[in-house]
Amino acid sequence: MIPHEILKKIRQIEIRTNRLVSETLAGQYHSVFKGQGMNFDEVREYQPGDDVRAIDWNVTARMNHPFIKKFVEERELTVMLLVDLSGSGAFGSGTQSKRELAAEIASVLAFSAIRNNDKVGLILFTSTIEKYIPPRKGRRHVLRVIREILFFEPQHHTTDINQALEFLSRVTAHRAVVVVLSDFLLRHGTNADPDTMEGLTLPALRQANRRHDVVAVMIADRYERELPPLGWLVLQDAETGDVVEVNTSSERNRALFQSRQTESQTEVQRLLRNASVDSIQVLTDQPYAAALGRFFETREKRRRHG
Repeated sequence: MIPHEILKKIRQIEIRTNRLVSETLAGQYHSVFKGQGMNFDEVREYQPGDDVRAIDWNVTARMNHPFIKKFVEERELTVMLLVDLSGSGAFGSGTQSKRELAAEIASVLAFSAIRNNDKVGLILFTSTIEKYIPPRKGRRHVLRVIREILFFEPQHHTTDINQALEFLSRVTAHRAVVVVLSDFLLRHGTNADPDTMEGLTLPALRQANRRHDVVAVMIADRYERELPPLGWLVLQDAETGDVVEVNTSSERNRALFQSRQTESQTEVQRLLRNASVDSIQVLTDQPYAAALGRFFETREKRRRHG
C-alpha cells in the first residue's frame, strides 16, 4: 500500500499541473507535436487549386467528375519521458529539488498527452537504465509515472544520457516525442573532443533526433551557477563524491566558479543545437509555465512558417 504522504505529494502535483494543462498547454501541445502520418478520411469534389495528385481516379470514373481524397493527421503519439535520477538531482536551494521539478514538468507533459489520447512511457536512468515503464494511456498510468520519478531509489549516482538514448532505440520502434529531463551537468570527455561530453555525444543525439522528436529540458538551480558569499564551504560532488573546500567570500573564486559553470552549460547547449534538438531551460526557484509556454509558441510559429 502506498503511504499517505506519497499519495498527498502526487495529488498536489496532479492538481497544480492539471490546472496549467486545462488553461494553457493542452491545446499548444496538440498544435506543435505531429502525429505519425496522415490517414485517409473521405473523398470530396475537386476544387480549383487542389493538388491533382490527390485525385481518387476510381471515384472520379464512377461519378464522371473529379473527386479528391481527403486526409487527416494521425494524431496518436507516443511520448517517452527520459528522466535523469543521478545524484545531482537531489539538490535544491529553495523549496523544490531538481528532481521534484522534473516530476512536475513531466506531469504537465503527461497529462497534456493523455488529454490528446496519446501514450506516455518512462525511462529512469543514471549511468545505467534504472527502470522502464512501457507507454500506456490513462490517468492512473500517469500517476504511476509521477510516483516513480519522485520516489524511485536509483542504484547509481552518475549520468549517462547516451545509455538512455540507446535503450530508447531498442524499446521504441516507431517515431515518438522524446523529452529528456536532466540538469545536464556534464564535463568534457578526456579526449577533449568538442562534440563529446561525459555521457553525451553529438552522434548519439543526432541519431536519436533523426528517428524521434527529441526535446531537452535543462533543469538548474541558481546556486549551481553562482556561489553565495557564505565564507568557507566544503562542497561535495553528488555524483562522483569528490570534495573541495572553497572560500565563497572571495569574489575571484565566485567569478571563476560562475565562469566554469557557464562554459559547461554553453557547451551542452551547443551540442543540442548541432543535433537540432530543441531545449527548454528552467530553474528550481522560478515558475516553469512561462518557459514551457515560450517553447510551445516558438515551435508553433516554426511549424506554421516551415
